[in-house]
Amino acid sequence: MAIPRNYQGLTVLANGFRPFFLLGAVQAALAILVWLPVYYGELKLSSAFAPRDWHVHEMLYGYLPAIVTGFLFTAIPNWTGRLPIRGLPLLTLVIVWLAGRTAVTTAAFGPWWVTLLIDAGFLLLVVLAAAREIVAGRNWRNLPVVAIVGVLCAGNIAFHLEAHLRGSADVAIRVGVAVIVLLLALIGGRITPSFTRNWLVKHNPGRLPAPFGRFDMAVVLISALSLLAWIVVPDGIVTAATLAVAGLLHAVRLARWAGDRTLRERLLAILHVGYAFVPLGFLITAAASLGWVLPSAGLHAWMVGAAGIMTLAVMTRATLGHTGQALTASVATQAIYLGIIVAALTRVCAVLVPDHAAVLLHVAAFSWIIAFAGFVLAFGPLLLGLRLRALAIRSSAGSAQPVL
Repeated sequence: MAIPRNYQGLTVLANGFRPFFLLGAVQAALAILVWLPVYYGELKLSSAFAPRDWHVHEMLYGYLPAIVTGFLFTAIPNWTGRLPIRGLPLLTLVIVWLAGRTAVTTAAFGPWWVTLLIDAGFLLLVVLAAAREIVAGRNWRNLPVVAIVGVLCAGNIAFHLEAHLRGSADVAIRVGVAVIVLLLALIGGRITPSFTRNWLVKHNPGRLPAPFGRFDMAVVLISALSLLAWIVVPDGIVTAATLAVAGLLHAVRLARWAGDRTLRERLLAILHVGYAFVPLGFLITAAASLGWVLPSAGLHAWMVGAAGIMTLAVMTRATLGHTGQALTASVATQAIYLGIIVAALTRVCAVLVPDHAAVLLHVAAFSWIIAFAGFVLAFGPLLLGLRLRALAIRSSAGSAQPVL
């Protein structure tokens, strides 16, 4: 479904993944490029948010919703059998997302509630559009995914309200992080073993990953409960215990997926590497709940590690598969993966090893920028349809291997 046969508009608006993966990657790189001088007081933003809140918001409620939208609007046609959202409706969503980024960064020049309406409008439209498609296609099993995105939308609204009324958005940050972790647990927990099984059957017969089942649902449920406890009461032994249990269960879950047998194909192995930061984030956050480490260590394990790595993994795989390319990691793709892994490890270590924080922060920031700028350079032409368009059209029936 790279370019639907009856579509005559701009290639970049033919599928949801094209504009949102591209613009999301650009925004991710630029936001961190700006953040370093802001963090060190060398640059002042015109946002109404405190500098830390602007940084968190643009990653949590700016970058990630763009990638989630690109994923959803590409996966939903496969789930429902309906045509993708494309053309003018897709362009409208892109404009609303861009307006949100502009409004948040220049919020000091206007009323805070106008910024809220502009920024929150994007996720609200995404939820309504996705729910309409899933209901029309009677694809009830995936409706919970849209419901979780709806909670992310509510978290964004709460972020603006909390930042305005209290001066900083702490609870809304935890809500947003919890939603992203749950999405990774739910979606990543389905596609990672599924893609692994399909590849192993064809290329490396032997031990296969356990399929998604009751154990997985129990892990997701326990994770949701532990994250809810963390949102309400972030500190204390009870919260720490629930987070630790969830972390250990995610580690067991990951071990059941035969990730060690995928090292020959980096496009697949990176999903396992990214998911490994989910249990790591739970365990570090459990330690933070007991006061053993600073909370930002766990937050960055989840956000830079799990979310950063897994979104790039999905972005590269989906772009290759839906533009008619071979599902294998090129040298450029592997360099992107290396950059984001280094960014995740060094960002967490910058909190755990404060004596070297300055150096580690710079390494983390530049590795992140290299990873996302590398994605734009390597995959931007494919997303824009600037080359191999004919091949993409011929493969519109879909890749021989599952993509999403």
